[in-house]
Amino acid sequence: MTLPTVEHLNESILGYDRLYGLRFVSFDDAEVRGEVDVRPEICQPYGLVHGGLYASLAESITSLATATGVLEEGMIATGMSNNTSFLRPITGGAVHAHAVRLHRGRTTWVWDVTFTDDDGRTCAVTRMTIAVRPAPADMFDAR
Repeated sequence: MTLPTVEHLNESILGYDRLYGLRFVSFDDAEVRGEVDVRPEICQPYGLVHGGLYASLAESITSLATATGVLEEGMIATGMSNNTSFLRPITGGAVHAHAVRLHRGRTTWVWDVTFTDDDGRTCAVTRMTIAVRPAPADMFDAR
């Protein structure tokens, strides 16, 4: 399978990922980079990036990377476990996410995601487990 280009991915972002501002930087089924510009809508009342943004970003980039790796096998990917630890706040610039696949199993993939600020400081880490399941029989039917 030919992987989608970063440009194609960024043009096709929909829904919640578009709402919070996801932007892919690099992409394959073993390593993914994405980023989100900090703006008031993604911050909590104290001006820090909301913890939910980190969890959302981690789940989106790892789910999509897993999905591209299993699609040709007739499988889909969906988040199963998301554990995020916050180390230092981000208040401006961008949130940079770097996901590295640790395990490619038959029914689960496991990823580590490191979040950094514009100065390259580690600000949060996520361990993401993605479930791999058979695609519903009608998933690819024309609608």
